[in-house]
Amino acid sequence: MGKGRTRDLEGRLVALIGGSGFFGTHLAQELLARGARLRVCSRHPERSFRVKPLGGLGQVQTVAVDVTKPHTLAVALTGVDAVVNLVGAFGGNLDDVQGKGLRRLGEAATAAGVRALVHISAIGADADSDVAYARTKAEGEAALLAAYPAATILRPSILFGEDDKFINMFAGLIARLPVLPVFAPDAKFQPLFVDDAAEAVGNVLAAPAVHAGVTYELAGPEQITMGDLNRRIARAEGREPLLVELPDALSSVIATATGWLPGAPLTRDQWALLQKGNVASGALPGLAALGVHARPLDLFLERWMVRYRKYGRFGAKTRLA
Repeated sequence: MGKGRTRDLEGRLVALIGGSGFFGTHLAQELLARGARLRVCSRHPERSFRVKPLGGLGQVQTVAVDVTKPHTLAVALTGVDAVVNLVGAFGGNLDDVQGKGLRRLGEAATAAGVRALVHISAIGADADSDVAYARTKAEGEAALLAAYPAATILRPSILFGEDDKFINMFAGLIARLPVLPVFAPDAKFQPLFVDDAAEAVGNVLAAPAVHAGVTYELAGPEQITMGDLNRRIARAEGREPLLVELPDALSSVIATATGWLPGAPLTRDQWALLQKGNVASGALPGLAALGVHARPLDLFLERWMVRYRKYGRFGAKTRLA
């Protein structure tokens, strides 16, 4: 929690739907620091147990919830003041999870008399997209607003953090491989520090009436290409791998030919999303409208990459950010 921030969510009960993952854990820390009580809802509640020690005695509850089963939502939302939905998926029945599932959530929130609802969508949500992920994200937003018009929709770019699966995936590959292919090297995105995204959610919950019915794009302070990201990570690790930037035509062939295999480096849909990029459109309000000053990746990267260096912390000294 940032310096000088008050406990502006003191005593409020907030349900985090799908709150057991990477963003959910960071968001829990932010909301608990602001005085909220949490009900962490997940299909696998045992994965939420790591959140419980972050709060005081009785400050964190865990509940089993499946957005495809309305009766579980009704139970989870009983008595809550606010809801944050973090449920999302890249595979399976996306309409049931990201489309119709949002309508069910909105209906349950309305029935329960919930005073605030924040939905975490994604930059690139597009009802006209040929990619099911992007299309169902947009369809879910519309379904949610139809059932709960006062919902606030946040569309973040790719979230990064010390414990993420994005930066660390590339860091691990660079540490292990002397030669690394780079798909869509010119594709641009605006990575956002996960704690800045969490602060944005907290600010919405602190003044829900101000943000009711508004959609925001949450993007980091700079646009980075996929090629540049790999070079920055390699430099922070003190390594010099051969980064082979693949032409789009070859990347497309690889994604089409191998994307259906388990453990494939890139599926066809992931390639389509990657090629399009992941930057704010500028047509919607952003972090500034939510009182958040985003921090750049380079502020943290040198320190985080120490563990991937050849000799870890016993190697070259880390420059202080």
